Amino acid sequence: MSPHAHPLALVTGTSSGIGEALARELLHRGWHVIGASRRAPAIADSRYAHLRVDLEDLSALPALLDAQVRGRLTDQAVNRLALVNNAAMLGLLGPVALMDPGEMMRVYAVNTGAPTLLMGWFLQNTPAGVPVRIVNVSSGVAVAAYPGTGGYGNTKAALRNVGMNLAAELDADAPAGSAARDATILSYEPGAVDTPMQTAVRESPVEVLPIVGFFQDLAAQGQLLDPALPAAEIADYLEADGHPRWMERRYESKAPK
Repeated sequence: MSPHAHPLALVTGTSSGIGEALARELLHRGWHVIGASRRAPAIADSRYAHLRVDLEDLSALPALLDAQVRGRLTDQAVNRLALVNNAAMLGLLGPVALMDPGEMMRVYAVNTGAPTLLMGWFLQNTPAGVPVRIVNVSSGVAVAAYPGTGGYGNTKAALRNVGMNLAAELDADAPAGSAARDATILSYEPGAVDTPMQTAVRESPVEVLPIVGFFQDLAAQGQLLDPALPAAEIADYLEADGHPRWMERRYESKAPK
């Protein structure tokens, strides 16, 4: 093994919030990170590379990945690979009956289409013998119904489902009599986190989001999580072994030592 062996992660949505916090956490732990978003974060580290990308433009994404990411994945110094689908477009808040189909397709492209494309591309372009960890950042509205969140929740529910199906396909594709590929997938609900998206949610009129008061109360009572907390849990998952092929987890608060 190379004396300079290191893990490498591709993280979307690193311009702010959980994505930026995760990039910083992984760098602190010795990872190399490729961040993908329209704006670059203020991270000054030689191990961080930024991929300027609009995840809504699905047609341009494969060529960009081929040109700027593929070579990094196959570097012999890389001893662990991770993909974190964190980026999301809020949009689609409001009653399902009034949902705009055009806007729905834009949000699905970012929240479901791009992560699906990235998972497929990532697994096709990573060496079979290198451990792979995939995390799809989900939401509580992917598994429960809350008035005004049907559109956004559906994009996250679809991502949860495609992750489950990909895991099942990895099991089905394992050659008979040989060890299965070390690739696992986590659907992760970070809870209510203090991010720009949360700010946008709190500014929604009650006619659009009837439960907006709940989020306003969380902020007023200081109950929003620092993005560094779920970022640390995601990093723990990426570094660990022995996971089931697919699993889902919610943020678990840990008491200080």
